[in-house]
Amino acid sequence: MDRAPGLSVRLKLTLSYAGFLMLAGVLMVAAVWVFLLKDLPDVKAGIGGLQVRSELALDYASGAAAVMAFLLVFGLVGGWILAGRMLAPLNVITDATRTAAAGSLSHRIRLPGRRDEFRELADAFDTMLARLDAHVGEQRRFAANASHELRTPLAVSKALLDVARTDPNRDVDELVERLRAVNTRAIDLTEALLLVSRAEQRSFAAERVDLSLLAEDAVETLLPLAEKHGVAIETSGDITPTTGSPALLLQLVTNLVHNAIVHNLPGHGTVRVTAGVRPETVELTVENTGEQLVQEHVSTLTEPFRRGTERVHTDHAGVGLGLTIARTITHAHDGTLTLVPRSTGGLRVTVELPARIHAGG
Repeated sequence: MDRAPGLSVRLKLTLSYAGFLMLAGVLMVAAVWVFLLKDLPDVKAGIGGLQVRSELALDYASGAAAVMAFLLVFGLVGGWILAGRMLAPLNVITDATRTAAAGSLSHRIRLPGRRDEFRELADAFDTMLARLDAHVGEQRRFAANASHELRTPLAVSKALLDVARTDPNRDVDELVERLRAVNTRAIDLTEALLLVSRAEQRSFAAERVDLSLLAEDAVETLLPLAEKHGVAIETSGDITPTTGSPALLLQLVTNLVHNAIVHNLPGHGTVRVTAGVRPETVELTVENTGEQLVQEHVSTLTEPFRRGTERVHTDHAGVGLGLTIARTITHAHDGTLTLVPRSTGGLRVTVELPARIHAGG
């Protein structure tokens, strides 16, 4: 924003200090004049007495002028020094802001001293920079991984077409089927990336939603997949009303249930979907049996394109964005997504959303 040049804050503070000091001096001089000079004894009557009072008043005025001049200089110099010392932390914060605006997000202020308004501002700025730096780094990794994932099916398609062109005897049906599978994967990945972008931008209309009903829809849709993997699904819970995008929240629940099915004990696994209500939030928990996990590994599962080796080689491999999409949708609805390894093996995923209900019930 273009602004007209104005006085610096330091100069404004200096003038304020000096002005206040001058005002205090004027009041002090006026008080002395009122309460002292008016009570001087009239040592001589008539013209002589008036002459004495006039000389005393003149002497006093000269002395007062000298004192006011001293106070003005002292106020300007002292005010300038004091304002500089008080505004020094603000200058440090300003320099850090310029550094961040130039693209360096790794810089931190770390302002020393006891807590005051400037220290709180500096700490808040450092926290903002840390979050922004982490977010930008995550976005860069996401873009790099997405580029790599999108390049892979394109490279495979090109290789298949090159082989077909050099080998006229190659089975056309097999080639078409492989190209179809590669193209489907590329489409799924593109749609997943668009879904992440849409959720991050919060470009959706909020409606009243019951998470328990969405869970039932997701379970019904994925029941054939569960039967194929030999996984039993158990559902329970109460009505869990919240507000948000029904399509995105359904995608959230579907991703969690799908992930719980494909990462389970083959042939005898279990998935439990539970919905509940808390005083200010609604909660959906999806937990599954499976191999033993550690928290260090679990904490990375929501990062983009984190896939287990078993998922890559199955017919429901996905694109490595299932839990990333779930986390993005949750955050877009002002909720929290928590992943915790189960002590007996497997994973417990909990989604907590605000229990916001439109007026009128």
